[in-house]
Amino acid sequence: MAFEMVGVLGLGTMGSGIAEVLARAGLRVIGVEADAEALARGRRYLEASTQRAVDRGKLTAEEREAVLGRVSLTTARRDLRDADLVIEAVPEVMSCKIPLFQDLDAVCKPEAVLATNTSSLSVTAIAAATSRPERVVGLHFFNPAPVMRLVEVIRTVHTAPGVLAAVVELAGRLGKTPVTVGDRAGFLVNRLLLPYLNHAAQLLDQGVAEREGIDVAMRLGVGMPMGPFAVLDLIGLDTAYETMCVLFDETRDRRHAPAPLLREMVSAGLLGRKTGRGFYGEERAHRDPEKSSVITFAVAGEGCEVLAERLRVAGYKTSDDPDVVLHFADRPVIEHAARRTACSKLVGVHVVGGRVAELAVTALTAHHSAVAAAGLMKVAGLTPVRCRDRAGFVADALLYPYLNDAVRMYDSGYASIADIDLAMRLGCGYAEGPFEMMERLGLAKVRDGLRALYAEYREHAFAPAPLLDELVAAGLDTFPRA
Repeated sequence: MAFEMVGVLGLGTMGSGIAEVLARAGLRVIGVEADAEALARGRRYLEASTQRAVDRGKLTAEEREAVLGRVSLTTARRDLRDADLVIEAVPEVMSCKIPLFQDLDAVCKPEAVLATNTSSLSVTAIAAATSRPERVVGLHFFNPAPVMRLVEVIRTVHTAPGVLAAVVELAGRLGKTPVTVGDRAGFLVNRLLLPYLNHAAQLLDQGVAEREGIDVAMRLGVGMPMGPFAVLDLIGLDTAYETMCVLFDETRDRRHAPAPLLREMVSAGLLGRKTGRGFYGEERAHRDPEKSSVITFAVAGEGCEVLAERLRVAGYKTSDDPDVVLHFADRPVIEHAARRTACSKLVGVHVVGGRVAELAVTALTAHHSAVAAAGLMKVAGLTPVRCRDRAGFVADALLYPYLNDAVRMYDSGYASIADIDLAMRLGCGYAEGPFEMMERLGLAKVRDGLRALYAEYREHAFAPAPLLDELVAAGLDTFPRA
């Protein structure tokens, strides 16, 4: 099965990017839009994107002209009648996609393959609406399509093996790395990414930490390329909300229900970069950081001596009656504070990634003690993130359930460890895949962190995956690989 002429239906940012990728690989492309105005906008997207490639040295001026020459634009779907493959890239609304595929089914030649670029909707439902379900697949490119290397190829129970193989081969021909998965809501990347982003919104809504603190903890502490709220603004809060709705409809897992704050912001039209305001974008009055006159301190808990030495070198003194007590906590901080006479002075400390210090304040912690602890962290070369005394604080509370989801995905047979790690690195720009990260952190540490989260929140999704429990019980610290 050879694909030489490919149709792209919908020339928004994503569709025009897909058309560019196809044309740069030497294929003839027919771009289709609903009307002349949308078609002109799609042409502008193509011209601007290819010009940026020239400016960055990725294309020569002659190559750009050749790429644009391979793309023909039209408003008539009937012009797709000779296409070998048609990729749909219209908005994520099932009531729009099904009639569109039924129309394509009538227009395109019988041997043509129909593909949807949906990021979360059921490919099976779309395929079942046509007379050729065995020739319908999901072909999910990531934005921006000319840059992102990952492509998810989604098979349904109907998909013919030869069709799947041909589409996978095409993805490689386009210079992409294909990962083949089954038809589950969110597929692979969004099924792991979006619950993590939604969980961040829930922590913010619950007042566990502030927006900037959560982003700093995940970016500087964990090493994510962007914090969760910056990512939500980038992909669009409406897109995230709709994907969470699809996930919840399939799983009925409470953790997949969109965070109330997310729903509220979407209703208010605060959608992120596309509207200029989301979690970021609103100008706020600058607040000077509060200053502390702390002179003496005390430390407690495992691993505290390195921090204490840094502070002593900086000129601060330890004392039996200190201004603030920094406790490296291995259990809820309030349990330590309640046993002290000067309970208002105690602040929990959790160092993440050697760069961030999460500062857990309890119901007993005095405000000036929290301010003092933040000042000392800066002196010690750490970025302070203030949070409430909750299991996992910020970083672990967000990271461990994401890792647990990856274990469950693998254990269900949905995807291999290699494919999951590869997809999250390429699709999200992570330095490590979830299994690589778990093996670096230690499986027992992740398991124990999940147990603490489950003990506090009683969320089923926080209970360690059975495979993770099994491996830790067996004394293993790596996952089985074929």
